[in-house]
Order: sequence, then C-alpha cells, then structure tokens
Amino acid sequence: MTFWQSKKVLVTGGGGFLGSYIVNGLHERGAKQVIVPRSKDADLRQQDVVRRVLADSCPDMVIHLAAVVGGIGANAAQPATFFYDNLIMGVTLMHEAWVSNVKKFVTVGTVCAYPKYTPIPFKEADLWNGYPEETNAPYGLAKKMLLVQGQAYHRQYGFNAIYLLPTNLYGPGDSFDPQTSHVIPALIRKFVEGQRSGAESVVVWGSGQPTRDFLYVRDGAEAILLAAERYDDMEPVNIGSGSETSIKDLAEMIAGYVGYEGQIVWDRSRPDGQPRRMLDIQRAQEGFGFQPHTFFEEGLRKTIDWYRANGL
Repeated sequence: MTFWQSKKVLVTGGGGFLGSYIVNGLHERGAKQVIVPRSKDADLRQQDVVRRVLADSCPDMVIHLAAVVGGIGANAAQPATFFYDNLIMGVTLMHEAWVSNVKKFVTVGTVCAYPKYTPIPFKEADLWNGYPEETNAPYGLAKKMLLVQGQAYHRQYGFNAIYLLPTNLYGPGDSFDPQTSHVIPALIRKFVEGQRSGAESVVVWGSGQPTRDFLYVRDGAEAILLAAERYDDMEPVNIGSGSETSIKDLAEMIAGYVGYEGQIVWDRSRPDGQPRRMLDIQRAQEGFGFQPHTFFEEGLRKTIDWYRANGL
C-alpha cells in the first residue's frame, strides 16, 4: 500500500477493458494520483500531445496499455493501422517519458509477438526464434519493437523500462463488438444470440484445433501491478495461466454454459491464427510472485453472466 501512496501514475488506455481493472487496482492499493488520458482528448500518436500530457501530469510511472486491438478479422483487414498506430504511440511515449525523467515505464506487450511455431510452453527465450503468425504479425511486431526500445534505453540511459507479455485476457467488461472482439467474447455473443433465437446452427471460424492460454482479466491486472511494484529487469516476462484450451473445447464449453443445443459448424475457409499458445510463467512467479487465481470455468461463467446482464 505504501508503495503507491506518494506516486503519480499515468495509465494510457486506462478507460479500456484491461485498463479499467488496472486503475481500480491502483486505487485499491492506495494510489491517490492516477492520471488517465482519454483518446478523444489526447491522440498519443502526436508527439506534441504526448509532451503536453507528460508535462501536465509529471508522472513518476507510466503504465502503457493504450493500443489498437482486435481479433483475427480486424487484424487481417487493417494491418497497416495496427502496425503504425501501435508502434508510433509506444515509441513516442517511451522516448518522451525518458526525456521527462519518468522513473519507471511499464510496457504491456502481447503474446502475438511470439513466432508462429513456438514450442509449448512459450518461454521468453524463444521470442526471437521466428516470424509471428501472419494475420497478426504487424500488430505483434509493432509491440515487440517496444521491447527493443526499452532495452536500448536501459543500456544507454539507465532508463527503468520493463516489458510484459500478457496472453489472451477475458472477463466482464470485454468488447463484444463482432467487428473487433477476441475469441471468447465473440463466441459468447454468438452462442447467446443463437440460444435466444433458437438457431439450428452457429458458425465458428477455423477448424477448432488451435489452442490458447486464457487468463482472467483481474488476474492479468494483478500481475501487471505486481511487476510495476517489484520487477526492474529489462528481460521480458510472460503473464498467463500456464494452461492450454483448444478453440473446439472452448466453443463447446460456452455452448453448454449458455444452454445452446444446436449444431456448431466450423468454417475452415476462415483462418485459425497461431496453431498453439501456452505460456511458461515461471519468470513471473519468481520475479514478482505472480500466481493466477481464477479457474477458467469460473471466469468463463462470470463473463457469460456479465454479458447477459449488460451486453445485450
């Protein structure tokens, strides 16, 4: 609690899905000065705007969450946007934070930075052993360049920049927009709507064979805050559940939980994305004491309940 009481913390993307949990977590920890610039008021792609935000807030720490994100469809449709916006925001913000003498910079990267065919479980040492999965490579590479920048600034300037690699996050408050949502909210919406309308079938993208490491968003936020408090190394750190779930099993679980009794049709003309994902989380456990607490089934039911109560 005392760690945060006297600190001014700038949280970019603090009004978003993960950001709202980070901001709440900071307040719960006793932080009294949390600054959340809104995208409608502060375009972080513009250097003069970034300078103004930092000059006005004078933060001790920046937690950089702001990003242009989306599922496979959104990444495939807008690769240039996903690359440019995410790269320019992060590079500009980190450089200006260093210029402004910010004491610590927390970069929240992405599991999409990993090579397409990374051995299971993903270890941080494998991060550079290949090219990312093609549909989200522009996004993944843009975010991975912030690891390079942070390490370069650490070596040349002694800048305390850390880099975290969260896996697929899910939970209440996620985006259920069919144009931009990730796999869990997309499937929840499809099956809830299918159950409500009595649809005979629900179409799901791909083959169902890929796997993902799903982490409940509150656990992800806790990991990021623990790292902000306790981790000062420039080596990247995985944040995940350490378990693996296939998309086929996921779809069947969601269908069962919402009471959908129709047929699940797999559209194999649609991309699967990365074949497998599961993170090795030993470095996070040893480096700052992170341990996921929410069982997947519990988190999934909470997310479905939230969507039924709020998303419809």
